[in-house]
Amino acid sequence: MILKWYKPDYIFEKTVNITPQFLKQRNIRCIFLDADGTLRRHKKLEAADGIMEWIDLMHSNGIKLFITSNNFKSKVQPFADIVKLPCVTFSAKPTPWGFIRARFKTRVPLKNTLVVGDQIFTDVLGAHVSGMKAAMVLPIFHEEGKGFDMKRNFEQQYIDLYLKEHGEFL
Repeated sequence: MILKWYKPDYIFEKTVNITPQFLKQRNIRCIFLDADGTLRRHKKLEAADGIMEWIDLMHSNGIKLFITSNNFKSKVQPFADIVKLPCVTFSAKPTPWGFIRARFKTRVPLKNTLVVGDQIFTDVLGAHVSGMKAAMVLPIFHEEGKGFDMKRNFEQQYIDLYLKEHGEFL
């Protein structure tokens, strides 16, 4: 069963495929980014290929970036320091609490903010519950384990539907 709250508004193959032009056409001035699977591999400190350049590109085009992660500060803050982005940790996605905390810091209205992440159950659902658009990115790395496999199988329905409607990823 396809539920609209789980359906991403956009799906990008990679975070670095999100362009300033795409954002400006949609009046997006801020992105709330998940960290693990979106900007870096899980449990790694270094940013994925091209992320540092992408962050510079976004900043030079006036796009605010903010990490909103469900992980603990001890896991996220060292990475946020490396990529020089502010962050809210223990966001409790899909609830809106972490997004509300980030919104108060960015001062950008939610209608002008896009949530970008690699998971439907947290990032996409959280964006929609909070009144924002959601962009899903394909995970940087395929995690192992039954929980991840079940989650990714569910997400595949939405990926297939998106491809059927749009023909390709952005």
